[in-house]
Amino acid sequence: MRWVNNLLKRTMIFNASEIYQLDNERVLLRPLRKEDNLHLEPFAENEPELFKYSLSQVIGKENLQNYIALTLKARENGIEYPFIVFDKATGKYAGTTRFYDIQLQNKSLQLGYTWYGKEFHGSGLNKNCKFLLLEFAFETIGMERVEFRANNLNKPSIAAMISIGCTAEGVLRKNVTEPNGFRRDTIVLSILQEDWLAGIKEQLRAKM
Repeated sequence: MRWVNNLLKRTMIFNASEIYQLDNERVLLRPLRKEDNLHLEPFAENEPELFKYSLSQVIGKENLQNYIALTLKARENGIEYPFIVFDKATGKYAGTTRFYDIQLQNKSLQLGYTWYGKEFHGSGLNKNCKFLLLEFAFETIGMERVEFRANNLNKPSIAAMISIGCTAEGVLRKNVTEPNGFRRDTIVLSILQEDWLAGIKEQLRAKM
């Protein structure tokens, strides 16, 4: 297990106040800022179907501003780290994603609140984003577990998570309330650091 020892030697301590910028030839992820509402407003105002399964109110300018403000506050508290996604292939901002429920003591975090404009669906953008985020989580800051959650009815999202190498762990029945008052069933999936290094990383790279 020499590769594990080498990995532990080069991991850094995560600090939510730091500027982490992730990029490759296809995509750039940088920390979300308050003024990024201007880049994301077209989606919030014109593509409401993107938020069909969202637990947050995002549709419309005011809801988007509040959505951004809440995650920026959570970043100040060290429990979230939101990114805006820039697609280098089109030269356009594509959407947003974040780390949340960051538990440094448990070397665990969740990856989600991910949405992209319809133009970018099926373009390969998501796999590039997930590769960079997972590589950062496991190899830069030494997380042992990255967890994903989704509405159990959101089959496209679940399929996308399975396609990047997630293992489905089970369903939490009626565990949260959606904005419309509906009690949803939530599926929990995960990738472990050992799974990532043992094969998922290279499998995902091959799909990019």
